[in-house]
Amino acid sequence: MKEVRIFAPASVANVSCGFDVLGFCLDPVGDEMVIRRVKEKGVRITKIEGENLPKEVEKNVAGVAVLAYLSEHPCESGFEIEIYKKIKPGSGIGSSSASAAGAVFGVNHLVDHPLSRKEIVKYAMAGESLASGAPHADNVAPVILGGFTLVRSISPLDIVQLPSPKDLFATLVHPKIELKTADARAILKQSVPLKNAIQQWGNLASFVSALYTEDYDLLSRCMIDEIIEPYRSKLIPEFTAIRKAAIDAGALGSGISGSGPSIFALSKGKKTAQKVADAMAAEISNLPIEHEVFVSKINMEGIKILTQL
Repeated sequence: MKEVRIFAPASVANVSCGFDVLGFCLDPVGDEMVIRRVKEKGVRITKIEGENLPKEVEKNVAGVAVLAYLSEHPCESGFEIEIYKKIKPGSGIGSSSASAAGAVFGVNHLVDHPLSRKEIVKYAMAGESLASGAPHADNVAPVILGGFTLVRSISPLDIVQLPSPKDLFATLVHPKIELKTADARAILKQSVPLKNAIQQWGNLASFVSALYTEDYDLLSRCMIDEIIEPYRSKLIPEFTAIRKAAIDAGALGSGISGSGPSIFALSKGKKTAQKVADAMAAEISNLPIEHEVFVSKINMEGIKILTQL
């Protein structure tokens, strides 16, 4: 096999109560990438369309992720990477994660996939570290594995795949402003009150239980962020009003997608999710900011192959 074209989907991380440990995979939005195996050793990024990103391998999350993979799994051939960006960097829906995960997935596939999907999460995290200044897997894990994932530990890496209720849909609003993950991390406190931590643990445990039992009422009760959202929400114009619009329209809960500025909501049923989308769009339309709104089922597949030669 010489070439593979893949779809690397967007994702939502944190999911209110699961900072740095919880995430889920989206469906209609994602990058396309072509990874090509060539005779000349080394890694080269030959084309980037859609965004002005560096082609230097050491400065690009896709290149860094592949270098990390090859450092532990050397190959006699080299690789060329083409990136067709459909996820805007700094959007809060896993732009860097899609590129890093997609590149590693493609290389692993071309060398006859010696590693499992769970095993390649480790190398995609190297790209994430370049983008955000800290290694985390709450975006790359659902992108690679699909569905909801829980990061029990990153050292050693331990990823838990979670189920998704069949009628659960996500609504996303993306204000077209850039909010870098590194900047959004910089405003966070390094310590939190014990009572807040206890409430957050309870919410996260309950959220996981709700996924297994398809208990939508419980899921709604625990979509509260006691630790991160109070700080990051200040960086997002009219966040509180947009979230309230989502809840009033029937959403189970709403919060910041990743580090923002995108805002997500979860709903029971596609019809409700679309109603929520309309309400969130109406609210953000009051701002002089371009925006996108879309509804997505929970993508249980993750990265998928489009074509291969």
